[in-house]
Amino acid sequence: MKSLFKVNAVDREFYEKRLRDWLPDKIIDIHTHVWLARHQVAYRRHMSRVQTWPARVAKESPIEELLETYRLMFPGKKVTPLIFGSALSLDDDLNDGNKYVSDCAAAHHLPALIWSAPEWSGEDLERKIKDGGFLGAKCYLSFAPSYLSEAEIRIFDYFPHHQLEVLNKNGWVMMLHIPRNDRLRDPVNLAQMLEIEKRYPDIKLIIAHVGRAYCPEDIGDAFKVLSKTRKMCFDISANTNAVAFRRLLEAVGPKRVLFGSDLPILRMRTRRICENGKYINLVPKGMYGDVSADSHMREVNAAEAARLTFFMYEELDAFRRAAHAAKLNANDVGDVFYNNARQLLEKR
Repeated sequence: MKSLFKVNAVDREFYEKRLRDWLPDKIIDIHTHVWLARHQVAYRRHMSRVQTWPARVAKESPIEELLETYRLMFPGKKVTPLIFGSALSLDDDLNDGNKYVSDCAAAHHLPALIWSAPEWSGEDLERKIKDGGFLGAKCYLSFAPSYLSEAEIRIFDYFPHHQLEVLNKNGWVMMLHIPRNDRLRDPVNLAQMLEIEKRYPDIKLIIAHVGRAYCPEDIGDAFKVLSKTRKMCFDISANTNAVAFRRLLEAVGPKRVLFGSDLPILRMRTRRICENGKYINLVPKGMYGDVSADSHMREVNAAEAARLTFFMYEELDAFRRAAHAAKLNANDVGDVFYNNARQLLEKR
């Protein structure tokens, strides 16, 4: 059987020297996508509201590939993913995608979230979650009404109140990818995040990607505001911003921080940098096709490319450095990578 991807000497050295001993033996990955190509039939009709580069890493993400990724990337560790689909609009096959996730979760004894649509009634959402054995819901800003520009989208445009009432009533998980150009520092986002925590106290709210604070310029006074929160959690998925990680830990402590990857895109071979407040993924020349039109991608020469490891390892190492700066101990690290998620995913 052909290997899913190659693990190079630079990868093995990175993992052994920086990560293996620091990571706990048991890990929960709170943010992963599984889907088949047929579930994204409408993908290219809705590119204006999404970044295009993740599609260059994987056209689909079968459950077998997700589990194989952990075997290759985390020797000596047991990793359990929280899984959900990947859809961009109602034109995608949402029902089939959610059924695939539900079937995968049942077959492999994994926790899962439904990929919801704002058009569903509260009753529909509740029934679909219960019938599929899901623990809550994930949605994406591209499901907001098409007449809104990306800059105008608000959280409640794709997670409407009638659905939040259902999630709150049942004490379910809400995985939130926040919208808007200013990301975490946006005052509308911050106000609505606080509103959700106050108005729906039994929702298990997870802010994905540390609120998309991928560069220091994305932070603003967000952590001063968020330090007043008491329950919402934050996953570190697809983020390598050690500054944001440290400030998050200082603002809310390690009990509300969760490891997440955003697989399959964390299989990408890259190192992320920031220039003028914009993140750029440095990648080997030719590995991900023609990236010349993508402002978030930049090819590097062969010598630099040979030193690049996985996006996964870069994220983990950035958090390791932030954890050291914030003086986290081994128990704290165990909380972030396993205990916090285990408690969050327990059924009420």
